[in-house]
Amino acid sequence: MSDVSRTREDVRRARYAVAAVFAVHGAVTGSFATRVPWIQDHASLSAGQLGFALAFTAFGASCAMPLAGRISHRFGSRTALRGLMALWTLSLVLPSLAPNLYTLCLAMFTYGATAGMADVAMNALGVEVERLLDRSIMSGLHGMWSAGALVGSAAGTLAAHLGSDARLHFALAAAVLTLLGMVACTWVLDVQPAEDEEPPPRFALPPRSALLIGAVGFCAVFAEGASLDWSAVFLRDRLDSSAGVAAACTTGFMLTMAVARIAGDAVVNRFGAVRTVRAGGVLAGLGGLLIVLAGHPAVAMSGFALMGLGIAVVVPLCFAAAGHAGPNPSQAIAGVATITYTSGLIAPSLIGGVAQATNLMVSFCVVTALASGLAVFAGVLRTAERGGRTEISRQAAAVPDPRP
Repeated sequence: MSDVSRTREDVRRARYAVAAVFAVHGAVTGSFATRVPWIQDHASLSAGQLGFALAFTAFGASCAMPLAGRISHRFGSRTALRGLMALWTLSLVLPSLAPNLYTLCLAMFTYGATAGMADVAMNALGVEVERLLDRSIMSGLHGMWSAGALVGSAAGTLAAHLGSDARLHFALAAAVLTLLGMVACTWVLDVQPAEDEEPPPRFALPPRSALLIGAVGFCAVFAEGASLDWSAVFLRDRLDSSAGVAAACTTGFMLTMAVARIAGDAVVNRFGAVRTVRAGGVLAGLGGLLIVLAGHPAVAMSGFALMGLGIAVVVPLCFAAAGHAGPNPSQAIAGVATITYTSGLIAPSLIGGVAQATNLMVSFCVVTALASGLAVFAGVLRTAERGGRTEISRQAAAVPDPRP
């Protein structure tokens, strides 16, 4: 479908639909994160073994993400996203079924591969809607992801508090989220390739434009992944918290992420990407210090909340910059996503390995250092931000104004 054939109502409806897809994607992650301690106990894993298994999530995503562009080219964006989202929501069940380290690694690889492909497809559609609207929406879309993760983690917190079996919890969550995802995909944009357009390669190295942008995302995703996967374990093992309180920490982290991302578009439009990310790096660093120095669960929970607030808008800004930095948004987004998921690949194993050798407090010293680095390296988004706005304005001049 060409730009000129899309009406204002089409684009408005597509924006809400892709926002719903982001929320469903986040709900899967939130559901999983709160039951990591249950999965660790069920598979009888040490901290180091758990970190090794969690690393397969990002490994699977990094291997599979380059395929997303080719799948979208082959089937069209709407059909591709519908299929990839179904695979992702249903894969939630797999980790709870793993009885040992080896089967959990295989389950996490599949879980990560489906997550990564769906992630690239939905972000590419988000960038396309942003281009047509000619205004920033990516932070808000990722805010919907965080809102979905918050709902998923809240349900997981309740399930953990009640002592329910994660296999039953995940089966019910997967069924509901699969249905919601299929409904939402009905109204997303259906972007079809031109007849003479060459399909993207099955696998490709990240384009040069994605490398520096991806480095900023690397720091943010490391802090996000460490907090998401290890916050509940940190409170349980380091501060002797109950399962319910430990899971609530993950929920609080997701809450601040959701609020910051939903408000993020207005902040970025007011202050710009660079100043927003620099301020976020300072907040994340302060949160990390609270976590490291915490002697009470409430202090650590406050630290994780500040960490979430500080890093919330970084990844949406990186994806938006990548999507506007070159002629092929899917390939550029896949490049940045590959780099950031590589951070996710390193984070769980490094946190677990350092914790095995020392303790979790030392692990979160590493997290704090990387999160604080956002304040130093935010300047690399300046050129991408400027170029992205120019590209959006140039392209939007050719299409009717879709704003209400």
